[in-house]
Amino acid sequence: MRIETLSNGLRVVLVPCEAESVAVGLFIASGSRHETEKTAGISHFIEHMLFKGTPTRSPLDITQAIEGRGGNFNACTGEESTCYYAHLPSEYLAEAVDILTDMYLNATIPADEFAREKQVVIEEIKMYVDEPDAVAMENLQRNLFPGCRLGAPVAGSASSLGPLKPTDLKRYVKSHYRADNTVVVIAGDFNEERAIAEVKKRIAKLRKAKVSAAVSHDGAPFAKPVVREQSVCKDINQAQLALGFRAFGIDHPLKYAATVLDSILGRGMMSRLFQEVREKRGLSYDISSRMLSFRDAGMFTVTGGMDASKRDLALRTVDREIARICKSKVGAAELKRCKDFIIGNFRLSHEKVVSKLFYHGAALLSFGRIMPTSEQVESIAKVTADDIRLAAQTIFQPSNRSVSWVLPR
Repeated sequence: MRIETLSNGLRVVLVPCEAESVAVGLFIASGSRHETEKTAGISHFIEHMLFKGTPTRSPLDITQAIEGRGGNFNACTGEESTCYYAHLPSEYLAEAVDILTDMYLNATIPADEFAREKQVVIEEIKMYVDEPDAVAMENLQRNLFPGCRLGAPVAGSASSLGPLKPTDLKRYVKSHYRADNTVVVIAGDFNEERAIAEVKKRIAKLRKAKVSAAVSHDGAPFAKPVVREQSVCKDINQAQLALGFRAFGIDHPLKYAATVLDSILGRGMMSRLFQEVREKRGLSYDISSRMLSFRDAGMFTVTGGMDASKRDLALRTVDREIARICKSKVGAAELKRCKDFIIGNFRLSHEKVVSKLFYHGAALLSFGRIMPTSEQVESIAKVTADDIRLAAQTIFQPSNRSVSWVLPR
């Protein structure tokens, strides 16, 4: 792995590995946390619009250039970043760099495409409103971080998107899509010097910002107390649970302990929640946990669907398991099994070129450095039973707890 910083401040990460393909990604420090209430959803809208043409390529040209060579490409927007990536057979490195940088630098955002795509994004928002698990999680995140952009939907809303004009998107791209805000990652089978040359040739004109535009507008994530419980009703057959706790950010010393804690409670069929809620009591088809960390905050969530008449019993069972892991040390055999699970899963995921791409891009954007995979593995291996209990006691505070239900009408 190698990192090159160009004269304009753009960072390029080269991750050569044995493969028959190459993946190129652009990671930008621009997400929903960098928006205001007035511009809510603009980062996600821009993600859509960058696929809608440049002065030299139509939307169909962009699609055919990637899919016509057997590749695939996509983009995603989160709370703190946006990513565009392409994955192609290795001989098409130059084409992948050319297309992505053309979209990044030269997107035209034409008025006719803008109007159509705005409706597409609104339909996407409606789609998630029809999904009870998405509604439960969206309400949970809003209730864990009330009055904070971290609790707002990444896609915005129809009311926030409605007033936006093409000029608003162009102005936002100009202020946020800057060299100091961007990381380019190339992973797979490629020549390193050629890769650097291709990036320099196409993106050298990107300006260097005097001041970083990656400024959060949401204030302190913990400024207001959590909303303890919320229920909404929909025409569904199951009750959908999203239980969550406000937690710490990516730099916290207990972050690796929290990863192991997550694995013990709700990752995979051997986890405590799966065994207790599904296997022993038959209360849910699927139940799982997730530890999600942001720059300065995080959340630990438990989600599952269940018969509405059994939801109280299911929630009591989850709470009992949470209380047990706060009180009692994890046994040596269970601890080893869960650490082996995490390390093995991590190693297997790194056999995939696109997984390498996302790991390195997210790490450099979030931490300012890339942790070797060996460091990650060693850090997980060092986690003790005392560390896990301390992480559980730190996270699972009653004052940080919120429950979000979507119930049958």
